[in-house]
Amino acid sequence: MSVAEPRRIVLFRHAKADWPQVPDHERPLAERGRTDAAVAGRKLADTGITFDLALCSTATRTRETWKLAVHELAHRPKTIYEERVYEASPGELIAVLNEVPDEARNVILIGHNPGVHGLADILAGAAEDDARARMNRRGFPTAAFALLSFDGPWKSLEPAVATLTDYWAPSD
Repeated sequence: MSVAEPRRIVLFRHAKADWPQVPDHERPLAERGRTDAAVAGRKLADTGITFDLALCSTATRTRETWKLAVHELAHRPKTIYEERVYEASPGELIAVLNEVPDEARNVILIGHNPGVHGLADILAGAAEDDARARMNRRGFPTAAFALLSFDGPWKSLEPAVATLTDYWAPSD
């Protein structure tokens, strides 16, 4: 890849979880979540992005979401299950992304709200088409994802440096 090509980040919220009597971290996907995760995977495949790295929360529902979504992709990226993504604030998520090796051009982060939505909002200094309006109107429901791009090394990722290029939610 050329140095001039922007880096891309997909912020992907886990799919719909069930509410059994287990600790929050161990909640599995609901039936609808399993369906939506696969559909989201197909939509991620439609972007044509080849991910170099996936950063996934260690929570059961995010791991299950990623397992179902990645099955739809042509290329399976290296996946790191990162406990710091669970219940992370946008600032904590930026800190995790700042540690990504510069060899990785395209990264997907599979996490939770409100952190994922907050991060998309904070990073997006600009937006293409109606992506921001759709994201703000819909919020960030389960299995939704935002695609952002920015220039520079991962350690330079900070508020307002990215462009929100796309947003998708299961009911779109």
